[in-house]
Amino acid sequence: MSQSRAFCPRCGDPVPERPTEEGDGAADPLRPGAEVELCDSCYFDEFDFVDAPDRIEVRVCSQCGAVHRGNRWVDVDARDYTDIAIEEVSEALAVHVDVSDVAWQVEPEQVDENTIRMHAYFTGVVRGTPVEETVTVPVKISRETCDRCGRIAGDYYASIVQIRAEGRTPTGEETDRAEEIAHEIVADMEATGDRNAFVTEIGETDDGLNIKVSTNKIGKKIANKTVEEFGGTVNDAETLVTEDEDGNEVYRVTFAVRLPPYTPGDVIDLEDDDEGPVLVRSAHGNLKGVRVTTGERYEASHEDGASPDARKLGEHDDAERTTVVTVEDENAVQVLDPETYQATTVARPDYFDPDAETVPVLKSRAGVHVLPDPDPDADEGNDEGYYDPYEHDPNTDV
Repeated sequence: MSQSRAFCPRCGDPVPERPTEEGDGAADPLRPGAEVELCDSCYFDEFDFVDAPDRIEVRVCSQCGAVHRGNRWVDVDARDYTDIAIEEVSEALAVHVDVSDVAWQVEPEQVDENTIRMHAYFTGVVRGTPVEETVTVPVKISRETCDRCGRIAGDYYASIVQIRAEGRTPTGEETDRAEEIAHEIVADMEATGDRNAFVTEIGETDDGLNIKVSTNKIGKKIANKTVEEFGGTVNDAETLVTEDEDGNEVYRVTFAVRLPPYTPGDVIDLEDDDEGPVLVRSAHGNLKGVRVTTGERYEASHEDGASPDARKLGEHDDAERTTVVTVEDENAVQVLDPETYQATTVARPDYFDPDAETVPVLKSRAGVHVLPDPDPDADEGNDEGYYDPYEHDPNTDV
């Protein structure tokens, strides 16, 4: 290495000339504006290969395992915090910019339940000289309660969804599905990183189901999704509960879901109607169904919507199989009364199979009526699992 015309500003020894990139001018220490470098001896006297903190504290939630980073809690889904400690140390360590060919490894030492000692080994090259260094950084695991878990423990909720039904109590299927919807919506929001999404409490009442959730947005989504699946209406009401730290009013919102009075599978007798009972197929929008006397389609008027004046005679599940005695004509068929076992002439709907030996019938105050057979391909048919003579999706309009 050739001798340069510069001298170390600290010890006065000549500074060797080092190869540089073409055109950067650094090889000429006497170039105007050029910085005079220290000799290798003085340079290494002050050289710090690695800048490391004396200690690192990692704040973790003892309930959910979240880690506090910056000014927020981050879900890491971890119970063993060794990997977290390695990551925190890696981000805290800094290597001198003059070092090239840097390689390093870390060996964690579990001191106790809340302390991990991180031993980091570094190697590199500076001014053509191999260098190495070992640093040890203690990592303290500080267990706390994150904001989310604190709210859950305090039974916090911002919205309540009330699942009710008009003129009846919601069915087990409806309440179970509403509960599933709540958990599905919260899970979807958690998957996007929303830590404010959680179900506080789900409780049954004499009238239906109450679902308490953490935000008004979640409550609205649950209510709308429930109505989307089962029909009905949603009304909301705000209640002032407090003010936040900035003096803004904080409201709690109640979403009242009112499901239709009739569900698919119900057999109803319409008032002021002499065309026979209706097997309900859909309660979305206007109530839709099938006349059990003729098999013809039925749809309530716009004014009646999903709640026409009617009385419930029973459900499709209440039907009993009985023997077909004879087919009288295109409008009548003779079957055995499921209670008296006497031959009885009843209306013959279009969906009746003349070759059938037995058929499901419902006996009610309105008489005996033949119902559609259970659908052998229920998974591909309508949601209630009975034969739909029109192969029509009950969730759409006729």
